[in-house]
Parts: sequence; C-alpha cells; structure tokens
Amino acid sequence: MSPIGVRLQVQDKHVMIDNGILQIKLSNPEGIVTEISYNGIDNLLEVLNEEVNRGYWDLVWNEGTPGTTGTFDVIKGTEFSVIVENEDQVEVSFTRTWDPSLKGKAVPLNIDKRFIVLRGCSGFYSYGIYEHLDQEGWTAFNMPETRIAFKLRKDLFHYMAMADNRKRIMPMPDDRLPNRCQVLAYPEAVLLTNPINPDLKGEVDDKYEYSKENKDNKVHGWICSNPPTGFWQITPSSEFRTGGPIKQNLTSHVGPTALAMFVSAHYSGEDLVPKFGDREAWKKVFGPVFIYVNSAMMGEDPLTLWEDAEAQMMIEVQSWPYSFPASEDFPYSDQRGSISGRLLVQDEYIDGDYIAADSARIGLALPGEVGSWQRESKGYQFWTQTDEDGNFSINEVRAGDYNLYGWVPGFVGDYKYDVDITITPGCDIDLGDLVYEPPRDGPTMWEIGIPDRSALEFYVPDPNPKYINKLYVNHPDKFRQYGLWERYAELYPNEDLVYRVGVSNYKNDWFFAQVNRKKDGSNAYLATTWQIIFNLDNVDQTGTYTLRVALASANVAELQVRINDATVNPPHFTSGLIGKDNTIARHGIHGLYWLYSIDVPSNQLVEGDNTIFLTQPRNQSPFQGLLYDYIRLEGPSDFYHS
Repeated sequence: MSPIGVRLQVQDKHVMIDNGILQIKLSNPEGIVTEISYNGIDNLLEVLNEEVNRGYWDLVWNEGTPGTTGTFDVIKGTEFSVIVENEDQVEVSFTRTWDPSLKGKAVPLNIDKRFIVLRGCSGFYSYGIYEHLDQEGWTAFNMPETRIAFKLRKDLFHYMAMADNRKRIMPMPDDRLPNRCQVLAYPEAVLLTNPINPDLKGEVDDKYEYSKENKDNKVHGWICSNPPTGFWQITPSSEFRTGGPIKQNLTSHVGPTALAMFVSAHYSGEDLVPKFGDREAWKKVFGPVFIYVNSAMMGEDPLTLWEDAEAQMMIEVQSWPYSFPASEDFPYSDQRGSISGRLLVQDEYIDGDYIAADSARIGLALPGEVGSWQRESKGYQFWTQTDEDGNFSINEVRAGDYNLYGWVPGFVGDYKYDVDITITPGCDIDLGDLVYEPPRDGPTMWEIGIPDRSALEFYVPDPNPKYINKLYVNHPDKFRQYGLWERYAELYPNEDLVYRVGVSNYKNDWFFAQVNRKKDGSNAYLATTWQIIFNLDNVDQTGTYTLRVALASANVAELQVRINDATVNPPHFTSGLIGKDNTIARHGIHGLYWLYSIDVPSNQLVEGDNTIFLTQPRNQSPFQGLLYDYIRLEGPSDFYHS
C-alpha cells in the first residue's frame, strides 16, 4: 500500500481525486473526466479537445424507432455527491434524473455514474447504474449503444495493443483528413495516401479491424514511448455486456481512442438493440471497468508496459466481483451463487455412447427460447467453457432467474436446459449430468465445414495489395483485412463457385462469404448462386433426406435452396430476408448464428450426380451476403437402421 492516502478536493467546477500515483479531474456536476495526470505528464487526455470530449460515458437512444441509430448523448450529470471518502478509497457519484417533462429531450433513464480511486492503485474504476421506472410518464425507448470513451493525446500515444499478436504503431488522427487519405467503401475505412508517418503509406485504417469477442476483450490500450507510459482499458467481467461470449465489440482505434463497450449493435444489428416499453421496470449496472496506467524506466522497452497490463488484467479478473464498490446494486461475492454440472452429447449417428461436450460454451442468461441468449440485451450473462470431460462451473452469478444455454463445437444447434434456474445468495447448485441431443434426422451423407459458428475454416483470400493492413499479413486473423468481399469476383470472374463433394476441399475451395459480384465497369452488383454437386449410388425412395445449413452471418440477405433445378420458382426453400449484422463490411468472421433444417423429399434426388443450388438474390450492395458455418446432408433414418 502506498503511504499516501486518497485525497478528494471538491471545487465549484471540478472534482479532483489524488492518490499520490495519479490524479484525475472531473467536471462538476457533469462527471466528465477532463484530466488524468500521471508519470510527470500533466494530462494523458487530449488537451486540444474541449473538456467534454476527453473521457466520458455516452449512449445512443431513440423513442422506439427501428434501426440502430438515434440521438448521441454524452451523459452529463446534474448532481454530484460523495459516496465514500477516506484514506483508502474515494467513490464519487454524478447523477442525472429523468421526469416526464424531459420527454423527447433526454433518454428516459435515471443514470448514476460512479468513479472510484483506491490507495496505492495505479488507475481508477468506473461503473454506471441505469434505471427505467414503472411509473406514469416513463415512456418507451430504444438504446442501440452505451459505452465509456477516452480520447488520449495524439502527440504522445502512437502505439496500440490488444493481444500479443495484435499490436502496432498506429496512424495519427490527422491522417484521416482529406489531404492525407482516400475514403473507401464507407467512412470508417480510409486508405492512407500521405500519412505523417511515411512507413504507413498505402495501408488501410479502419476501427473495425481491431474488434474483439467479448470473451477475449479484457485489456487493450495505448503506449507512449517518451516517457514510457501505458493507458489501458481493463474489463474484468463480461457479465454486463450484451450478446454473449462471442459477440464482437470495438476496442481501441485511431484517435487515439480507448473504448469500454457495454451495449452495441455491431456484428448483430437491430436484433441486439435493447427495446423498452412504457413503464417497463429495468435496472442494470455496467462495470466497474478499470482504467490502468503504468510506466517504465527510460531506456526500457516500452512493450513491457503491454506485458504488465496483461498481468494486471489477470489480477483484476481474479478479483472479480470487486469488494469495494459502494452501491447496493453491485452484489459482492457472498451475495452471489454458483452452478455446476457436466454436459454430454447424444448423437447415435456418431457414437452409441454419450460423448463428453469438450470445450463447449455454456452460460446463464435471462429465460427465453433456445438460442435466445445471442439476442438478449437487458439482463446479465455468465459464461464458461467446459473441460475435456464436459464439466463446467459458473461462479459469482448474480441472484436472479435464468436459463442455462450452450453450444458444442463439432455439433450444430443450441442447447437449453429445460428447467428454469433461480440463483440465490450463497447457493451452489449441482445439475449433475445434462444431455444435449443436437438436431439430427439421419446419417451424414456428406458435410462441408466445421460446426463452430464461424467461417474461419473456409478459404479466406489474401487482400488486394492496394488495400492492406500490415498487422494482418501472415496472421491467423487474415479475415480482418479490408475489401475481401471484392476478391470473390476476381477469383470467380465469370462463373460462381462450384463445390464437388469428395473432390473439393472446403479449406481451399469454399469462399468464406457468399457475396454479390460487382459488374464490370459499373456500380451494379449481380446475385450469386453456388452449387454443391454430390453423387448418390442409390436413393431411398421411401424416406426424406435433410439438408442442414448453419449460417455464421447474414446481412440483409436471403438464402434460397433449390435441388436439381436451378430455375424452379418458388425455390424449394427460402429463409426470407434475414440479418443486419454487417459482418462482411466489418471484417468479422461471424455475426449472429442461424440454423435451417430443410426437408429434401427423395423424389427430388436421383441416382448419380445431384446439385444443390444456393442462391443469395439480394444484390443492392456489396455487403449483402452470407457466411456459412456448416452444411450437412443427412440420409433418411431408416436408411441408416436398415
């Protein structure tokens, strides 16, 4: 512990908190972080920005209109109060209350933003409590986004890190000005034509190239080399984030900016926008998250700051739930419960015995339908991964009512335990052995891909050399390169993809995204139809075959399936218009998961070669398309048992 205690100084316009390691300054009563002084630097935040645009909570809201847009609101408190003040801890609160007279002018929420500084701690914590009341006049609204943003000094912070294999020197914000770049297919993506750092000329900058899945999104931030200083955003738990463990969110990007994302529609679309009704009672705590600052000696490798930030992240994760937040809305460990069990898989077409659900994702979320967790946006979620024997334990769960959900790599579909679960303080529930029976009607005739909710195993092309991010050259995440959708038409200039079962290899011959083909010399796009050709030695004329198609993403798209007749109308199956997750444009390898089971009557099949035609007919933009996860044709069950 530092011998220096935490000191609080309240002024008319500002609140200062100092623990001898760092000092933070917040506007009073708005609660905007205007200064962070550390390591001899008077302010880590961008001094060229107005105070309101340095370190702030924000949200996007509307009065219930469809879509993912709305009014952008930097959340400013109207009242300040001191919650805890002693030598070991200072916790302050900036609140904003709503009443019906504010209808249309402000989001109908009571918001309490909290900031905590501890003795001897190289950083500070922040969390927020949002509440919508069951009272007259509390109107309906949607909230597509809420987060914390920090804008750092561009003259100091030039190096960004978010994983051991995802760190680099970054462009300057001025490199995104018109005389230094060319805007590409959408405003977030630019080609650096005249960057301040000439080494970056010819690279693409796009904040979506730095997204991470919630389960991995625990630490990211920036390094200043002189003096060696790090600024890190650490999120020790994902319980308050929406969309589950593989939902992708923004992290850090050119600004230099560091974000703590809580609610967003990225890689999911409107499906994941929280929508509240009139007088709908709701309260949620977002955070706490930890803003960590560190330093090194002059002459030391500044990258040691990243290694230290990773070590600090592990300390924060192991300290969760924190024992110091003073709000009664944040439950401590002794107010939470745990649950455990073992998940097994039963699929007689693979094994007559139960199969351990190795590496399955399993979690608690609000009660709902099978798979509803990926679109759930109002409650808390608690996830873990099973061991090789299928054992799992979910600890530190907030009290409440939940369903248990999961999915198993290697098997299609979603698991849901069919009994509601009530977590109470101190409970330790052992569910014993649970059995997941994945969708299956008959033996596998053939399959394409791996059922893992991702298109990663398919062919991801090299980027166009004109549009490259050097970070992702020879990188396992090569799908994060800009413009890969355009590579399809270059690989298939005249005819669409044809995949022959038993001859083709999905790693090389199945393009990762079914996208539209741009017409030569125009801005128009052509719909695409892919073919799967397979041979049947004989057809069981008495049974029905089943085609299972799992999609890893859909964006304003439609999946049409035709069997042995490319022109039949209507098609044998259509999904209708689905998805708005925009994964293709945002360099993701998955968005929301979709699973279709399509009956194929035997009279549609022939002995010898058969062809399945997969058409995506929506062709207004290059970003309408599908990412496949896995495709399987199953024979009739009696075909297997005969």
